[in-house]
Amino acid sequence: MSKTAIVTGGTGGIGLATVKELQSRGFNVVCVDLRDDPVLPEGVVYVKGSVADAADRQKVLDEAVKAFGKVHVLVNVAGVAPRVRRDLLEMTEESYDFVMDINTKGLLFLSQLVANHMIAHGEPGCAMVNISSMSAYTSSISRGEYCISKAGVSMITKLFADRLAEYNITVNEIRPGIIHTGMTETVKAKYDALIDGGLLPIKRWGEPEDIAKAVAVLCTGELGYTTGQSIDVDGGFHIQRL
Repeated sequence: MSKTAIVTGGTGGIGLATVKELQSRGFNVVCVDLRDDPVLPEGVVYVKGSVADAADRQKVLDEAVKAFGKVHVLVNVAGVAPRVRRDLLEMTEESYDFVMDINTKGLLFLSQLVANHMIAHGEPGCAMVNISSMSAYTSSISRGEYCISKAGVSMITKLFADRLAEYNITVNEIRPGIIHTGMTETVKAKYDALIDGGLLPIKRWGEPEDIAKAVAVLCTGELGYTTGQSIDVDGGFHIQRL
């Protein structure tokens, strides 16, 4: 019997690449996002909703169970950047709440909801994968709320890995680097120059598929003895060099 995965933020960028990769590996896939008419592979169940909304979180789990019976994998991709980049000394509470509600709070409570479902059905091979960012440990003073939100994801990963280990549910984190998505399109020229200047040992942009392949390995159980781990998929950005 095929396993079922929920992918949040699954209609574009890393999320859509993950949807396609998991489906290619035999998963049933349920996708939640906010687009009205997304273009998704045939057979993917789409639920329109926001992970920041408790009713929408329950809805996506209910729809997944209705369609496929049980959920075995949760991939938390949904995330936003600040609508306006501001210096840390000018960051607003409104911007902070907007970013944290989706990137951190929504992820936390959807994970809690799905974890309890996984525990209840008790089938083997369950996994959660959280998409955080190199910003979890890299200072960007013009988008502090984003960095804080992703650092929070790192701790959520550790907490759930610890709590769910007794149920053989693995929980890991992927930290993407500079990935070619809609979120980075507005700063493309900046990152082009940095990459050309030697910022990354692997001198190219990352693609959504680079992340999706790493996610899939964690979802299939191939690394079943790995939990609470942060995996940098960033072209070597994390390497400290002299």
